[in-house]
Amino acid sequence: MKYIIASFLLLLISCGNTRPQEKTEDPNLKKLMDTFFEKYRSNPDEAIDFIFATNTDIQPGQIKELKEKLSTISVLAGKFYGQEQITSQKATSSLVYFSFLVKHDKPIRFIFMFYKPKDKWKIYKFKFDDQVDGELEESGKVYFIK
Repeated sequence: MKYIIASFLLLLISCGNTRPQEKTEDPNLKKLMDTFFEKYRSNPDEAIDFIFATNTDIQPGQIKELKEKLSTISVLAGKFYGQEQITSQKATSSLVYFSFLVKHDKPIRFIFMFYKPKDKWKIYKFKFDDQVDGELEESGKVYFIK
C-alpha cells in the first residue's frame, strides 16, 4: 500500500511540474511576421534579407544559400496564395516558435524561432519544407490530446 501511495504522490509531483506551452501574441512579432510575408509575396529574397537583418550573427554565405534553396522550392511549389499560421508556442518570454502553412499550388511549411536577448526580437532559426502533413499528423497523436 505504501508503494501505491508513494507512486501516486510521485505522479502528482511530476505532473505538477509540467505546464502547457503558452501562446504568444506579441505585437512586435506579429509586425515582423506580417512584413516578412508582405515582402515574400513579391520578392522572397527581400523577405529573407528583412528577417535576417534582425540577427547580425548570421553569415552572408548562409543567407545566400538559404535564398537559393527557398527560390528553388518556391518555383517547384507554384504560385503563392497567402499564408496561415499553424501554431505558435512561447517557450519563455524570450523564445518563441511559429509554424506557418505557406499556400502555394503545393503547400510549404515555414518555421520561425525568435529570441529576445534584451529588448528586441531577432530571428534565431528559420526553416522551411514541404512536410506540412507531418506536423498535423504529429499533433493528432494520443499524447497531444488534452
